Amino acid sequence: MPDQSSWLAETATATAAGGHVRTDDGGLSSALASPLAPHCSGLTPEQLLAAAFASCLHHAAVEAAGEITDEAHTVQVTAEAKLGRDDEGRYCADVHAEISSAGLTREQLADLVAYADRLWPFSSSDPTRHRLTVTPADNGRH
Repeated sequence: MPDQSSWLAETATATAAGGHVRTDDGGLSSALASPLAPHCSGLTPEQLLAAAFASCLHHAAVEAAGEITDEAHTVQVTAEAKLGRDDEGRYCADVHAEISSAGLTREQLADLVAYADRLWPFSSSDPTRHRLTVTPADNGRH
């Protein structure tokens, strides 16, 4: 993990409760599908994972494209996420992402994909670059 001083200044916060997810800045607000009410409509965990991965990888790919071409605005990322269960009943995620960009040769696109994959924190070649910490909240704080 990088030194705390090297982290970007922005921090994002989102809250999921009562069948809804929202970012604290109001940029995203959506109904959620619920295991308690399977008939209700809303975003599923798979959809949210796909969107988050596509967004994060797109950010890295646009940055990478700036080093390869002046057509960074044509970068498109499509992510597909599936959830499964392991033998112990824990959720597992399988995410596949594709990057495209108009006007690039196969070699340039391959370079773009490799560079973007190295940049983003969930690189397919390095599972040690992310950390997830889950702790109980202070129930008196809302």
